[in-house]
Amino acid sequence: MTSQPPEYLSGIAAMAVENARKLGADAADAVLVRGESTSVSVRGGATEDITRAESCDLGLRVLVGQSQAIVSSSKFEPTELAVLAERAVAMAKLAPADAHIGLADADQLCSDAPDLDLADDVVPSANELIEMANTCDRSGLAVEGVSASVGSSASASRRTIVLAASNGFSGAYQRTGYGLSAAMISGEGTGMERDYDYQSCVHFEDLRPAEEIGCTAGERVAKRLNARKAASQTGPVVYEQRVAGSLVNHLSNAVNGAAVARGTSFLKDCMDEQVFRTGIAIVDDARRLRGHGSRPFDGEGLATGCLEVVSDGALKSWLLDLYSTRKLGLEPTGNASRGTSSVPTPAASNLNLMPGTATPEELIADIEQGFFVTELIGMGVNGTTGDYSRGAAGYWIENGEITYPVSEVTIAGNLKDMFKNLTPADDLILRGSINAPTCRIDGMTIAGV
Repeated sequence: MTSQPPEYLSGIAAMAVENARKLGADAADAVLVRGESTSVSVRGGATEDITRAESCDLGLRVLVGQSQAIVSSSKFEPTELAVLAERAVAMAKLAPADAHIGLADADQLCSDAPDLDLADDVVPSANELIEMANTCDRSGLAVEGVSASVGSSASASRRTIVLAASNGFSGAYQRTGYGLSAAMISGEGTGMERDYDYQSCVHFEDLRPAEEIGCTAGERVAKRLNARKAASQTGPVVYEQRVAGSLVNHLSNAVNGAAVARGTSFLKDCMDEQVFRTGIAIVDDARRLRGHGSRPFDGEGLATGCLEVVSDGALKSWLLDLYSTRKLGLEPTGNASRGTSSVPTPAASNLNLMPGTATPEELIADIEQGFFVTELIGMGVNGTTGDYSRGAAGYWIENGEITYPVSEVTIAGNLKDMFKNLTPADDLILRGSINAPTCRIDGMTIAGV
């Protein structure tokens, strides 16, 4: 993958900002994203898809008084940039005023941009990606009990992110990504089951072997053969580490400053209150080396850092951009995220529920009857009330042991109660930008037959 150097792209963004200022904008910023990716998918030894994508897009935001507008373009000739700025300024003059918009003050800007090791030099060819995907597929199909492949895939990407603003900020960084996945089927007809394994990482060397990913997918689906129904009851539900991150994602949405400012978060009145059990910590670390969501500065040019969202079970911080900061009368947290066609909004970077002290086996040991969840289906979560209801599949727990597979189960509760009854295990694995170890939640509704 080759691309224009960050210095060249920074010059384009700076020119767009300068044009807007010359045409009457009181302030302006521009984000430019250059992306290149190759992805392949295979099934049963046949290549099903090869995709190569390249894009370079610029988003220009201009402010005239307390009004703003955003325009985007993929054309960067000087005449095109001049027309872009002219259109943006004209739109901003017609937009409604909002007292809370605005760029960062000079003393708020990021003054240090550490190297977070977010870019690799490895560039696998399409043929190499095909071979990796085929290795995944063959390894999964070789597992006893696997009847077919849903497909396996491999991908590689590189992005350059540039931000320039009239308040003096200018910054750029690059990010690479590599991925492998395999999905397999066991059984036949109405008795078919599906499961998968995957990995994504910033550096190629951190990928697990393709044979391991395919084999794990096959072993997982083979264990799910002859799934039964579960009896409806109230009891403990244990979320496998691979799906437990969804619980942290629901928290991320609830502590998003935009939702809090709108009054649409079920945690909007819970700052400094105990929302989890004592000892639980949830941290958003934007400067973790090789992190999936790491970044040296946020979408508004503010420094990123390590933020304790939950400390000793108590809620300690929202995720804030400048707009929500001003609406709530708080200090910014460096969590602004922005695309080329949207205003900045708050978002997590690397948000992790920190591990507890018990092993997953110890979490399960005293459960007489319960449900071990390995797959979640649907998105039945109300962010305003915290009501939670999702389809699930996994294994039944009897007398402290994981026993037979179960499917077509619904688990329900309210996230406020669920958080207060959550116990994390010690097996945290950083699979993506939002992660959690295996988690046990007592007192949930399990709806089966």
